[in-house]
Amino acid sequence: MKRRTFMAALAATAMLQVGVSGAALADDAKPLDGQHLSVLLPPWGTFPKEMTDQFTAETGVMLDSQTLGWDEIHTKIVTSMIANTAPASATEVDWSWVGQFGAAGWYGALNDDFSKETIADVPTSKIFNYNGSLLALPYNNDFRVLIYNKTQLEKAGIKQAPKTPDALLAAAKAIKEAKIADYPIGLPLSATEGTSTAWYLLTKAFGGDLFDKDFKPLFLDPKSGGYKALSFEIQALKDGLIDPSSTGLKDVDVQELFKSGKVTFDVAGWAGNLSVYADPSKSQVADDVSAALMPSTTGKTRTIGLPEAIGIPVSAENKDAAKAFIKWMLKPETQINSYNSLGNLPPRLSVLKQLEEDGKLNDGKVLLAQAASVEPLFADGTPGWYPEFSSAVSAAINQAAKGQVSVEDALQQIADAAQSASQQ
Repeated sequence: MKRRTFMAALAATAMLQVGVSGAALADDAKPLDGQHLSVLLPPWGTFPKEMTDQFTAETGVMLDSQTLGWDEIHTKIVTSMIANTAPASATEVDWSWVGQFGAAGWYGALNDDFSKETIADVPTSKIFNYNGSLLALPYNNDFRVLIYNKTQLEKAGIKQAPKTPDALLAAAKAIKEAKIADYPIGLPLSATEGTSTAWYLLTKAFGGDLFDKDFKPLFLDPKSGGYKALSFEIQALKDGLIDPSSTGLKDVDVQELFKSGKVTFDVAGWAGNLSVYADPSKSQVADDVSAALMPSTTGKTRTIGLPEAIGIPVSAENKDAAKAFIKWMLKPETQINSYNSLGNLPPRLSVLKQLEEDGKLNDGKVLLAQAASVEPLFADGTPGWYPEFSSAVSAAINQAAKGQVSVEDALQQIADAAQSASQQ
């Protein structure tokens, strides 16, 4: 394996960098030997067997992995915790669930279980703080970047990646007219979270924000970034630049279309997915993929950070085994394996920088530059009513994409939903 030497070097320092209750598990001592640990994660967080076998070899803990879609995981957690039953001993905790889960008291604090140095090396961990309690630790460094098929652009005579939304539309039209791709723009338009986050991202691209400091909607004015963003999506759909079937597609489905070469632009591309797209064993466009800074109308690129993490429900069994799993997940070699196999960009800053220095990060200069522009979606933290709001966003966009409501009416629905959710 070409990264073996690099990974071994990182492994040598891992025991100094990561601590559970102030100390790492010794190789010759397995106090958790024979325990079973249930873990609930989405497909992009479910480690392949060769990785989980390594976890078992190191700790003696047998892993029982459950894999569900992002939306299904949220539903299962909420249903289980209302019934005072943990859905698993370690679960997905998305950035968008922190307010809801924290207010409900569903997840235990991890502040005292990991060293301050480790937590500081994961800058996005602060997104998972609720009233001073660290509810989860990130396993990926998810932010959005424009991913595109450079070969298809070249065939259409386009010399550089688009830097503005208008240039993106023009490039897509040229590619379609040249019959290089039937539907060049990849965007989900189903009633799912990926549809909502794509609109949030495009709102930034058009120079806007969702709310002011008092959570007053900023997307109802036709001149606003949010209004222009949704208009962009619907017009691209009407112009045949987005596949009509996108009204039933999730973000992971769009990723499959990109890997097959059927779309040119993964507009809301996960930064870590570059490693998957560039892997010939997983992608048909491995030699064609490239990344660029998110287009912008202002000349300054903007993007959003949407990290995902692992936390431990307060009613979970085998909490020590769950902490050991999170500790293992934070090890540099685990993060590199996860990046190589699943496209999860390492959340540890030290690992990310080392990958770039060693030339192991696809389009590393673009990713590090885009990472520097990452903004939280909510400056003062994700509110507890976000899940209800996000569901209303994706439902309204899906209706607009199906021609059931106008852009104006869809955005009014979203504004009404925000007001209703925030008052509950």
